[in-house]
Amino acid sequence: MTQVLLKELSNQDIDWMLAVGHQVEIEPGTILIQQGQPLNALYILLDGALTVTLTQNNANPLGRAFAALEGGALPGREIARLSSGEMVGEIPFIETYLPSTTVCATSKSLVLVIDRSHLLQKLQQDLNFAAHLYRASAVLLANRLEMLMNQLGRSTVVLNQPQLREALIIFAELHECDIDWLITAGRVQQIAADTVLIRSGRPIEALHILLDGAIALNAAAEDCNPLTQAFSNLEDTNRPLEQEFARLSRGDIIGETEFIEAQPPAVTVKTLRNSRVLSIPRWRLAAKLLHDVGFAVRFYRVLSILLADKLHAIAQQLGYGRLTYSSGQSLEKSYDNELNTHFLTQVALAGARFEWMLKRIGID
Repeated sequence: MTQVLLKELSNQDIDWMLAVGHQVEIEPGTILIQQGQPLNALYILLDGALTVTLTQNNANPLGRAFAALEGGALPGREIARLSSGEMVGEIPFIETYLPSTTVCATSKSLVLVIDRSHLLQKLQQDLNFAAHLYRASAVLLANRLEMLMNQLGRSTVVLNQPQLREALIIFAELHECDIDWLITAGRVQQIAADTVLIRSGRPIEALHILLDGAIALNAAAEDCNPLTQAFSNLEDTNRPLEQEFARLSRGDIIGETEFIEAQPPAVTVKTLRNSRVLSIPRWRLAAKLLHDVGFAVRFYRVLSILLADKLHAIAQQLGYGRLTYSSGQSLEKSYDNELNTHFLTQVALAGARFEWMLKRIGID
């Protein structure tokens, strides 16, 4: 992952990080991030190796099932190994979650530590830096999600969960001028039921916002040659079997990862019933991201939050541990308080903006 930060950050960004951060050499076994504990810094691994684990909850049936398959009770499940160039601890800067994993050094390592207060101030004051860091975070999170899904399999037990907050995140984070631009740059399409909107292995040519209807995400049940899959006909009987692992509903976006990943998507997107989508051509959105730094900040932040949500959801579904605040209050209980304030404000704002967009487009 070394190339991700070097590609996404500018020399000015790197110079600032070096100026405000401090380099720390840590011994094998040192815990950088403890699951469920607040974070006060962002870490960049300059040299060495880290392991990411999920603490197992023996009271959870799914957790016990995984433990049985792996040979009995386990203190934690390793889900990833990180090498130089990785950034850890970024999720609290884009979401309200406490860390859902523990990150520990597996060898003598060198990390750059950037204080939380310095980073938050920089993100607010320097839009170019914010756009670069949010995009880098989105790329790294997307890679981790893909790695985790490859390890666990696109299991319906783990991944077939409703994406409850996706529309909320998109329309609460984007400004009205952003949504207005999406309407102007895009066009509304009527898509018949059982139509493939995006084929696995094929390039994505547009970002789609689902205005009405329902869409399924399907993935191959077993590994296959991506080139053969991309050039096979949709009706080809030799095509690998695909299974549904998630469903999207009104307000969700499709095709967003094309703007942070070079590889073609590993999923097929298919309508379940007659649907309407707002489609923004890839080249238009790419140009907007390049020339409007404020829009880029908000767009890449949205992608980072969506990816962080997916990773957090998988950790919760696996049932490895119940996150708690240092006061002993459960994370779920703390979120109950949040639901009564900021969360409900976001719900109202997102709903109003989505309805405003539908009226602007001319959909009742």
